[in-house]
Amino acid sequence: MMVFPGPSPEQVVIPLLQHVGAVCEPVVEVHDHVLVGQKIGDSEEYISAPVHSSVSGEVTGIVMYPHPGGRDVLSIQILSDGRNQLSPDVKPPGDPASMTPEEIRRVVREGGMVGLGGGGFPTHVKLSPSAGKPIETVIINGAECEPYITGDHRLMVERGAQIINGAQIIKRAVGAERIVVAVERNKPDAIQRMREAGTGEGVEVVVLPSRYPMGAEKLLIYNITGHEVPARGLPRDVGVEVNNVGTAYAIHDLFDRGMPLVERVLTVSGDGVAGHANLRVRIGTLARDVIDFCGGLVGERGKLIMGGPMMGLAQYTTNVPVVKGTSGIIVLRHETLFRQEPAQFTCIRCGRCVRYCPMNLMPYAMGAYSDAGLWDQLENLDVMDCIECGSCAYICPTKNPLVQLIKVGKEGVTRRKRKVETLERASSSKE
Repeated sequence: MMVFPGPSPEQVVIPLLQHVGAVCEPVVEVHDHVLVGQKIGDSEEYISAPVHSSVSGEVTGIVMYPHPGGRDVLSIQILSDGRNQLSPDVKPPGDPASMTPEEIRRVVREGGMVGLGGGGFPTHVKLSPSAGKPIETVIINGAECEPYITGDHRLMVERGAQIINGAQIIKRAVGAERIVVAVERNKPDAIQRMREAGTGEGVEVVVLPSRYPMGAEKLLIYNITGHEVPARGLPRDVGVEVNNVGTAYAIHDLFDRGMPLVERVLTVSGDGVAGHANLRVRIGTLARDVIDFCGGLVGERGKLIMGGPMMGLAQYTTNVPVVKGTSGIIVLRHETLFRQEPAQFTCIRCGRCVRYCPMNLMPYAMGAYSDAGLWDQLENLDVMDCIECGSCAYICPTKNPLVQLIKVGKEGVTRRKRKVETLERASSSKE
């Protein structure tokens, strides 16, 4: 499916949290008139990323609104005037080849760039140097391995040269020696296009097996370099920087046109929606508008998923906005879904989840400790290294909701850490 322009929404709802890190504060007020590409939210915290308007029009509200992540988030509602006037700030920042790495990172940060593979980590932070840990290899992740999702595939086929250009900017920012583009074997047209685009650019295209979850960052690094990222470690610990092909393309667009991250390519698919397409959708467009643009719902609705069917999140409403990390909108009919009668979810210790875990973890134990609220023991099992790929829940014969339990466990571990840090600061201040 080729990439086509998405709907022109009458209203967008732009969350002030679309990334890992601190929530942005609004820098506009109700009744303000905003333009495409204008910054409407920012934070002074280092780990954060500004958000920009994807339409021109009037700010009609700054309210708590449903977010694809499952919670209400402070969001800015904008009523479009239909003219899509560009902000005067949208202009090319200059030739990245003549910029210092620090200048590139500053431009990337102001453009609101985050990882578009779903992680949402602020890109300027990933591009920042770490003492004693030089980057040798930039990996551009085109291993789009989830079912239904094909947006990255089409980007590689249709925008290969632009992706390579974005990769070169990333390479300059981190001081790497080489660029590797990773593509799964089942995408021969993307492989050919990326090889053509990388000819003469010193770019290596690595063909990977078509196996889920090949696109997971740490697995990708191991399969390409042979280096294993240590537990609780980061890719830079083994001299690698990983970015999604969508992120590389967005960085090219930022330096080529000056356009911040106000739209993204996503896939609309599933047997519960009339039409399937890869669309370039404005951030803040409601899922219902995207679905209506594709012909609307068909059959008895079973589940709406933002993201892929394995790692995406089911939604309780279609009035939820597309955010920077939304790779797809999947609608499945009721009869398509696997359903079983309510059960005890009793683990039978068969070991399948351990055998199939790509991170070599113990999902059954992590689920049990999470259910019991034993956060210390859970952290000792390296629960934070879980990539939430869903393989354990998929293979479990009792259909234990392991991914949900692990997500709850991660939140519990994080809350405990914050509580300990708060107590330690309070104790030190008394001293």
